[in-house]
Amino acid sequence: MTATTTARVAAPPVRTHGQPSARLRAWATRGPLLPALIFMIAVTQLPFVATLVISFFDWNSLYPKARRFTGFGNYTQVLTDADLRHSLWTTVLLTAGVVIVSLALGLALALLLDRRFKGRGIVRTLLIAPFLVVPVAAALLWKHLLFNPEYGLLNGLLHIVGGPQPDWISNTPLLAVEASLVWQWTPFMMLILLAGLQSRDHQQIEAARVDGAGDWQIFRHLTLPHLRRYLELGALLGSIYIVQNFDAVFTITSGGLGTANLPYTVYQSFYQAHENGLASAAGVLVVLGSIVIATLALRVVSSLFREEGSRR
Repeated sequence: MTATTTARVAAPPVRTHGQPSARLRAWATRGPLLPALIFMIAVTQLPFVATLVISFFDWNSLYPKARRFTGFGNYTQVLTDADLRHSLWTTVLLTAGVVIVSLALGLALALLLDRRFKGRGIVRTLLIAPFLVVPVAAALLWKHLLFNPEYGLLNGLLHIVGGPQPDWISNTPLLAVEASLVWQWTPFMMLILLAGLQSRDHQQIEAARVDGAGDWQIFRHLTLPHLRRYLELGALLGSIYIVQNFDAVFTITSGGLGTANLPYTVYQSFYQAHENGLASAAGVLVVLGSIVIATLALRVVSSLFREEGSRR
């Protein structure tokens, strides 16, 4: 009896005639996604491979016959050239400044919108609006409507109170670019942090209030630790996009006055200096940096999902 049972257990499953195998069913399920996968590879991966290949050549488009293989020479030049190093440092300053300030303002606005008050829906819609503006339009708005020294709103307000009339872009070019980006990315941070606030355990907060905890103690010991993952997620996602920002720098300062970041330098090397190899090497470095940040962001997102799943 035992041998018969063992033989039945060990026997391989017999596929019924006319029924597809598990592998065939899996391919039938994934088959409709293949055209989208092929399209994504064609428009994203193949151009990146071509850029990677070009980055190993000394290739000026004005002298196409003079191109030659240089290996990692372009990467060495990107990392050692003074102008390129300065653009890399500008990228770090721009990204860090925008992310930190937009996170702080986003947290303040999220705490405000987490409270119930009359007209909260209208206020929330108005605060989200800057994130929906096209980046070039947002940069033009700040350049002409706010920063213009002759008819800008900022100087108009200063004129009313008898203040100075500075040329904002000339005097503080990097801060002008950062202000435009902070205005546009603060709503994004606000939405992420507001989602984190609304996922708090309100029973725990009520228990802390019963025990005599004040608003600052609740924020410091309960709310802020709960928002840590959301703050990390906002910082990482914001960094991915701001590292690659080109619109604000090109529109407000045209890369002048020390505001040229790495994406603008790639554009300048490719379209103005016609250095295809050097521009490709700088572009590859930007992509690799973005991949590192995106990997960290995906880990934070997966940890958030695990935490939410464990609570349920």
